[in-house]
Amino acid sequence: MNTLGSRIKERRKQLKQTQKETAKLVGVSHVTISQWESDTTSPRGKSLYELAKILDCSQDWLLYGRNEPDNNVSPGPCIKGQYPLISWVQAGTWSSIYEEPLINAVRYPCPVACSENTFVLRVQGISMEPRFNEGDLIFVDPEAEINSKKFVVARLDDSNEATFKQLIIEGDMKFLRPLNPNWPEQLIPINGNCTIVGVVVFAGVAF
Repeated sequence: MNTLGSRIKERRKQLKQTQKETAKLVGVSHVTISQWESDTTSPRGKSLYELAKILDCSQDWLLYGRNEPDNNVSPGPCIKGQYPLISWVQAGTWSSIYEEPLINAVRYPCPVACSENTFVLRVQGISMEPRFNEGDLIFVDPEAEINSKKFVVARLDDSNEATFKQLIIEGDMKFLRPLNPNWPEQLIPINGNCTIVGVVVFAGVAF
C-alpha cells in the first residue's frame, strides 16, 4: 500500500539512513519516525517541512505521491550540528550568554562546519534584500574569520542591539553595508561604536 508512511520509509532507505539518523536530522525521536512510517501518526507543519528537506523530496510527494523525487540519490549533506534559534536581543549580548544551555530553544541543522558557539537568527526587515529575505534563517559563527565582504552580525555597543549587514574594509576604514540598493544608509561607518558578533556561515529559508 502506497501511503505517507511507506514513502517516508522508501526515501529514507534510498538515502541509506537509519531511523535514528533521520530522527536526529529532523529533530524528533526515532520512535516518532517509526510511528510515521507505520502510519500511526503523521508529520505536520514544521516537522513535515524538516522531513522533506532531510529526505531531499517535496512535501507534495510525501503527502500525496505526486512529483516523485529522483531515485538516483546519494546520501544528503553531512549535518555538522544543530544550533539554537535566538532573538536579536540575545544576539546583542551573545558573548555573555552563549555558554549557558538554551534548553527551550528550537534548533536547526547546519550542513557546513562551524563552531559549537554558532547560533541562528531569523532575518528581520528588508535591508539585505534581494539576497536575504525577511524570515530567512542565518547561521552565525562567533569564531569564524572576519574578512571584508563577509556577511556579519554586529552589536551596536550603545544599545546592545544587533544588526545584519555586509562588512566592508577599505584600508583602515570599516563600514557596514546593506544589500538593498534602496536602503537609506548605504555605508554605515564603524568608529569603535560596534562589535562584530559573528560571521554568517550559512543561510536557508525558514519555515
